[in-house]
Amino acid sequence: QTYDLVAANAKGFTVGALMSANTVYVLFDPQCPHCGHLWNASKPLLAKAKFVWAPVAIINGNSAPQGAALMSAPNPAEAMNLHEASILAGNGGTPPRDGTPADLEAAIKKNTELFGSLKLESVPFLVARNPTTGQIVTHSGAMDTASLAQLLGLNAN
Repeated sequence: QTYDLVAANAKGFTVGALMSANTVYVLFDPQCPHCGHLWNASKPLLAKAKFVWAPVAIINGNSAPQGAALMSAPNPAEAMNLHEASILAGNGGTPPRDGTPADLEAAIKKNTELFGSLKLESVPFLVARNPTTGQIVTHSGAMDTASLAQLLGLNAN
């Protein structure tokens, strides 16, 4: 089952309502502008759910180093805001640091293998359990805040 596989295997950084039982997993590539749009759409919902953003490396050579930089940032949400603003402005995102730590490199490789094993074709990919219905919901691609809130069973206000 996709949700359980992702919950057990995806490694990333957590933002939002850290104590929430409602966890939304997002597989994203740091080089993907659609992922930046989904990041922005998710921000108004951070008080209502816990989001785990798990980087994959499928677009280019900057994907893994940038993912590692975001995962290891002292404040991942702030780092992601700056990174996605740069991506969406066409400026390439956070400059990759020299020397990605081996544990983070391994985690991103594992995320990327998970992405492939799920036969996914595009990022961002999100999977969550709707707290109202209990159903597992998935979505590939960006969406606006209202659509995201509806999919996740969250009140957008």
